Amino acid sequence: MLVVEDDPVAADAHALYAGRVPGFHVVGVAHSRAAAVRLLERAPVDLILLDLYLPDGHGLHLLRGLRAAGHGADVIAVTSARDLAVVREGVSLGVVQYVLKPFTFATLRDRLARYAEFRAAVGEASGQDEVDRALAALRAPQPAAPPKGLSGPTLAAVTVALRAASGGLTAAEAGAAVGISRITARRYLEHLVTAGRAERSPRYGQVGRPELRYRWLPAAAGR
Repeated sequence: MLVVEDDPVAADAHALYAGRVPGFHVVGVAHSRAAAVRLLERAPVDLILLDLYLPDGHGLHLLRGLRAAGHGADVIAVTSARDLAVVREGVSLGVVQYVLKPFTFATLRDRLARYAEFRAAVGEASGQDEVDRALAALRAPQPAAPPKGLSGPTLAAVTVALRAASGGLTAAEAGAAVGISRITARRYLEHLVTAGRAERSPRYGQVGRPELRYRWLPAAAGR
């Protein structure tokens, strides 16, 4: 992931936020359009967090140039721009999400989690419903609200962490990855099991009761 933001303080905050989300790695920070182009020439990325107001040109001008040069990275616009004409133009150039400033870590984490859900969908869709579900991960709230007492953004973060862990996670490991307690993490993991999106199995240690390890179910990727 590349962070493009002219304000150094905001850029550092965005990189810090993104780096805290499991499955995402920030490879560079650019404070201008020209610096972003130089970084992308050295290290192509899958995703750009793009501010639209840069000192040497509009962010969409940067994006238009990247598309002309063959760069296919997805873009999440992180901006204070609220002009819907700009939003429409951004969508046509490959902006998949808009995050309006100011925002919290939970907001960006939720957008990144939804983006990861969208990117994880692979294979051929069986029909219109499956295509709609894939797009809904980006552009709509989650299909079903989490049960009372569970937070949507936290559920999304736990989901991303679990999907990124090929060997599965214990509740303690999931909590450490997301920044919540083991007990809280277990509630979210159990919800994923109940929803058919994860499975749990005991992991036996040398002493004491076995610890449960949770794994994402590959068949749940299209849900």
